[in-house]
Amino acid sequence: MPLCVVWVIAWKKSFPRPPDAARLMVKLFQRSQRSLFGEILDWMLTPFLLLWPITFGLTWLVAEGIAKVPFDRGLGQNAKALAQLVQSDHRSLNFHLPPSALEFLQSDNTDTVYYQVRGGNGELLDGEAGLPTPLDDEKLVTNELRLRDDQLNGIPVRVAYIWVRIQPQTARPALVQVAETLEKRSVLAHEIIKGVMLPLFVILPLAVLLVWLALTRGIQPLSELEDRIRQRKPDDMSPLDESAVPTEVMPLVSSVNDLLERLKHSIATQKRFLADAAHQLKTPLAGLRMQADLAQRSDANAEDLKQSLKQIGRASKRATHTVNQLLALARAESSGSGMNKHTCDLGLLTMDVVKDSLQRAMEKHIDLGFEGPEPGIALLPGNPTLLKEMVRNLIDNAINYTPSTPEHPGVVTARVGGSRQEGWQIEVEDSGHGIPPSERERVFEPFYRALGNEADGSGLGLPIVLEIAEQHLALVTLSETRPGHASPGAKFTVSFEAQ
Repeated sequence: MPLCVVWVIAWKKSFPRPPDAARLMVKLFQRSQRSLFGEILDWMLTPFLLLWPITFGLTWLVAEGIAKVPFDRGLGQNAKALAQLVQSDHRSLNFHLPPSALEFLQSDNTDTVYYQVRGGNGELLDGEAGLPTPLDDEKLVTNELRLRDDQLNGIPVRVAYIWVRIQPQTARPALVQVAETLEKRSVLAHEIIKGVMLPLFVILPLAVLLVWLALTRGIQPLSELEDRIRQRKPDDMSPLDESAVPTEVMPLVSSVNDLLERLKHSIATQKRFLADAAHQLKTPLAGLRMQADLAQRSDANAEDLKQSLKQIGRASKRATHTVNQLLALARAESSGSGMNKHTCDLGLLTMDVVKDSLQRAMEKHIDLGFEGPEPGIALLPGNPTLLKEMVRNLIDNAINYTPSTPEHPGVVTARVGGSRQEGWQIEVEDSGHGIPPSERERVFEPFYRALGNEADGSGLGLPIVLEIAEQHLALVTLSETRPGHASPGAKFTVSFEAQ
């Protein structure tokens, strides 16, 4: 196992000792919980693990090439020297190797040197008979030194050979070959490899150590940011300091600051909502308690008791309505992106709500009507329960705030219009006093009620309408029904996007 792998295993305690490099790579990329430090360290160390065998292979090839050069040169010089000893007497070729030259060829203590001289007809003039000759299809060029790898008695050898042409010119050239075993070349190649690779065993662990130290130093700002966040108090929603973090972490800090700002706004809204809800519930509950105390007086007669019970019923109804509106608003706010959507028929849905509200409208002498397309026309994706709640709150709001008497009945109209290409619309208009332009934005705030109004209400109907409309990507607008009239009325329009 490479030493650098051992270093990695020593540092990363969570990794069991792998039986091979392949299993190590699998465990590097298969962790139950990802660590940024471990992820970066893996990707930085993986090239070292992959490059080490590649470097070894390339070094081996280069070392073999380098080791061949000096020995091939010496082998070629020996072949040329023997070629000069081939002589001709115009009848045959002769070769005589002096004893000193033979002693020189055999002086190598590491490798064995063989030579062979053959005449023009292939006859052996001197040397090793078993030394293979060049291939027959090789182009014959005289006085040109060539080198090849071959085998002699199953032993790999390096062969230098040369074709020598001796008079007469028409005779076939003589062949002179000198072969040498490869022991010295192998030894030199190993020495080169050791000289190159051994320093890597020291450099690679040192490089891994430097990478680990640099990475530890590099992610230090993240640890400092983590400490600052952990030391914060639960109610501290102030933004994090972006100038104290690296540039790469600034988008993350900016997103956290944005989240803190939205969370701060959400908490403030919830606190305000709870305070307003408590205030709204406190009034009917106080009325209930007061009427109960009045009914328990010793001097209370039947008429007083009847009046107290009537007030208790009214206060109870108002408290129940407020609680139901609070639940409806909470349900609308909690639906969000997880809202179940189905194909809804706006015309049929609005008509059902108008039918349910007819009894209440008749009790207040209000003319409640509906205008819209035939069923199956105004279709769009949405949540039918929430859409009905939205229309019901618009109609209830119009009935509550529209003055009406038997002599002068008020008028409330629910209308569905538009088209699939341009987008469908739901309109609810009344003949009441209208809403001043200065208050048209505030009426959509929870618990806000227009001044100078004695109508019963919780101030939650229009916020529920706005919340449901936003979840259906619809726009709510408020305008006057009869501009310039003494009673301009109010018209609420919910516009849906084109399908």
